[in-house]
Amino acid sequence: MRSIRPSFTVRRGRGSRRTSPALAAVALASALALTATACNGDDNADGEPSATATAAGSGDGKIRIPDDLKERLREHGVDIDKWKNGAWKNWNKDDWLREANDFINPIIKGLWDPDRMRDADDPDKGVDDNDISGDQGVTDPTPQPVKAQAVAPPYHTNAAASGKLLFDSPEGTMVCSATVVKDPAHPGKSNLIWTAGHCVHAGRKGGWYRNIAFVPSYNNAGRSAAQLQGASRSEVAPYGVWWADAAQTSQQWIDQGGETGGNGASYDFAVIHVTPEQGGGGKSLEETVGGALPVNFDAPAVAKVQSITASGYPAAAPYDGQLLYRCQDKPGRLSIEKSDPTMYRIGCTMTGGSSGGGWVETGADGKPALVSNTSIGPVSSGWLAGPRLGDVAKGVYDSVSRKFAGR
Repeated sequence: MRSIRPSFTVRRGRGSRRTSPALAAVALASALALTATACNGDDNADGEPSATATAAGSGDGKIRIPDDLKERLREHGVDIDKWKNGAWKNWNKDDWLREANDFINPIIKGLWDPDRMRDADDPDKGVDDNDISGDQGVTDPTPQPVKAQAVAPPYHTNAAASGKLLFDSPEGTMVCSATVVKDPAHPGKSNLIWTAGHCVHAGRKGGWYRNIAFVPSYNNAGRSAAQLQGASRSEVAPYGVWWADAAQTSQQWIDQGGETGGNGASYDFAVIHVTPEQGGGGKSLEETVGGALPVNFDAPAVAKVQSITASGYPAAAPYDGQLLYRCQDKPGRLSIEKSDPTMYRIGCTMTGGSSGGGWVETGADGKPALVSNTSIGPVSSGWLAGPRLGDVAKGVYDSVSRKFAGR
């Protein structure tokens, strides 16, 4: 199975960097609020997208980006004036943005139309079991496959916090899964989602992905691919499209994450702050979907976890990415690198596209909490592995939360 890369293999891992590995790269859209309108045919006579960008304090719709910011972005291959006309499609791996502060993700209204959502591929490559090395001697036997069960629609009722994560990579339009999580800075009004690091950043040989957007309760009615042909955007995304305006993953993933294998998999998680495509002023994501999951950073030992439920939108065969599935199993341990924490591993037949989907455990208080996310799986499917969440994960989470604490 995969993680969120071009095909599926076991997820890669990350390493640590000279800067504090506990605080990973924060991807913020600077102070720039940029909105572009996709080609709906009524924006400009030539059908090209139009855009407006306002720096803090200006609101007349004219582009007023500070010259120093514009110049810094250009140095990294990003020209805002060209971006609105489709320049985001021009990928040059040598210019791929790697530095946290250079993550930009301007809203392009209408870009994620039903066809683009439906046709997004899974960017994962599965792992060959023989590629997993560095075992600490504590890896448990490979679990028996657990057949993924389709979640009964409507998803908003039965899995309100789950959704599909969409983005563009050099390989094309890609898809992952993600979960709405609580925000300590905004109780009851969270705009945070949890996913895998490889769903937002390519790791050591690449940079931040582009046009990252979240669709809660994607295909809420559970329609088949055939039934979705010709479906309206409101049918496919009944709770809207939410664009990433900040993203952060672990420095370990940025430094060591790879396209295949287990490198950095123990730190393969990310937190994203989102904003509605139609603009602010309305309900938060948590209020819109009706709930959000708390995150447990206490990393309970495998022996203390009786059952974990993993959810996601598997897109690689035999699945097509349109339906939400889940697997429930008692986890075992998977050790990939001697210096890295062990991971949870469960039996599950979900494939690529389910990467980033939340792993949920019922805690001692009887309430569900997110304890991991899908990171890697074998090419042949059958099992999934996810990182145990500890101090590094909490650092990522707290950092994104604090960025928006006063807003």
